[in-house]
Amino acid sequence: MKNKRVEHIINEIVDQYCYADSTEKPWIIGFSGGKDSTVLLTLVWEALLKVREMPTPFQLRRPVYVVCNDTLVENPIVVEYVERVLNKISVAAREQDLPIFVKKTIPRLEDSFWVNIIGKGYPVPNNAFRWCTDKLKIKPTSRFIKEQVAENNEAIILIGTRSAESATRAKSIKKHEIKGKRLTKHPNESNTFVYAPIKHLLTEEVWGLINNHPSPWKADNSELFNIYVNASADDYECPTMVTSKEHSSCGQSRFGCWTCTVVKVDKSMTALIGNGFEWLKPLLTLRDKLDKERNDLKNRMPTRRDGSPAINDMGTYWPHYRASILKRVLETQKALQETKPHLELITNQELIAIQVIWNRDLYFDKKVSLIYNEVFNIKLDMKDKAERQEKENKLLLEACKNDVSLINFAA
Repeated sequence: MKNKRVEHIINEIVDQYCYADSTEKPWIIGFSGGKDSTVLLTLVWEALLKVREMPTPFQLRRPVYVVCNDTLVENPIVVEYVERVLNKISVAAREQDLPIFVKKTIPRLEDSFWVNIIGKGYPVPNNAFRWCTDKLKIKPTSRFIKEQVAENNEAIILIGTRSAESATRAKSIKKHEIKGKRLTKHPNESNTFVYAPIKHLLTEEVWGLINNHPSPWKADNSELFNIYVNASADDYECPTMVTSKEHSSCGQSRFGCWTCTVVKVDKSMTALIGNGFEWLKPLLTLRDKLDKERNDLKNRMPTRRDGSPAINDMGTYWPHYRASILKRVLETQKALQETKPHLELITNQELIAIQVIWNRDLYFDKKVSLIYNEVFNIKLDMKDKAERQEKENKLLLEACKNDVSLINFAA
């Protein structure tokens, strides 16, 4: 490392790992696979290599968890890249005898994007109702942090936030930092601290490290550079591990969920398609339709999920519209599988959960399995569980003398 500031950061990380904090509380690195989290992990890795060679037998007793959160609706280009990188990180950490462990987090089934939209009828997110950040990003990461705190009493989260990213980021960093202290208290998680080693690095220094310093886990950094080039829009990275609502959502990001309707235009997806990734076009088409149809009154019930009146009659989606979304998602998946046979936009577990919710809502006009069979001409077998749930709901409705208001539906 020729850059003196970079060398200083590595030495600071060594000091923090070994001396400033003599405990063994784990470090948790939020890893998105983007430029900043890649540089953060690179510098931590180099610091651990230094610690390993130290003459005193300190030594590598503190575990470092590389945590990557998959919302299940990430940009497929990024998903494929990150999956390869995470595998390389796991292998290289074992080969180099470093206490680095890869952990992937995902939303719970009831919090997943499609279960909420197609199952429960949530409208797709916008700036006024951005429910996705909490369910898809904050909760999965928070659960992992709580597990570590429960086991070790405390945990330290390392983030790749930089002041040079934006004025908002710079203001946020200054707000939370304590003068003379490297660690700050996490705003939401108890017994959890935040450490931002690269907060003063410039964007040029970040790219300099990526392009000139070999990846310690033997990844091809030029692949990451090319992804950014092909998706060139604004120079902003959305973290896929979000630990606080103060983090910006994917709405302004270079990379984020392909379903994101918080922005008016998905610049990164549009750029990727324009740069040769035409197989992504069905995703952009579906995303644009979901955005366009969001506030169409004919798609919205006059009530919320709990039955209370909605503002301006803009409640949850009508069940028949949810069914139409499911069909389009499956049709889009089928189209993409012509190029990427193993790509799934919606899991079988989500399909079963959606059917159960429809049954609880007493919506029997459409069946998930029949919609799936119509699109793929392959029998999706969820008969036993779905039929049992349907019978239970019919009996419940009869017992309530067809008065739906007497039935306490699950949210």
